[in-house]
Amino acid sequence: QVQLVESGGGLVQAGGSLRLSCAVSGRSFSNYAMGWFRQAPGKEREFVAAIRGYGGSTYYADSVKGRFTISRDNAKNTVYLQMNSLKPEDTAVFFCAAEAFVRSSQIRNPHEYDHWGQGTQVTVSS
Repeated sequence: QVQLVESGGGLVQAGGSLRLSCAVSGRSFSNYAMGWFRQAPGKEREFVAAIRGYGGSTYYADSVKGRFTISRDNAKNTVYLQMNSLKPEDTAVFFCAAEAFVRSSQIRNPHEYDHWGQGTQVTVSS
């Protein structure tokens, strides 16, 4: 059983930074592709960033490229999302997700992920 717990959300002013963490329980964390998604009120869940297991290839939504950085520490079973230069439009609930088998062409698709955390609220004030 894979369980994911996000932390690190909060309220920050525009231009500020936050680092989200996602702690994963279960075996074979290193094998899992990990993704960060977000959902704003009234909107669909959207892809933010993802990182492969071994090899660590990373993927970003155009809206966060250059501002957000995804990373992982396989020894700690944890994936991170460093968010800089935050904007009010980044306000959302952020979720981490894990999937053992996902093609690169589908890594941005939330429906490809079987395991999800409960989410952490990020609010960026103007």
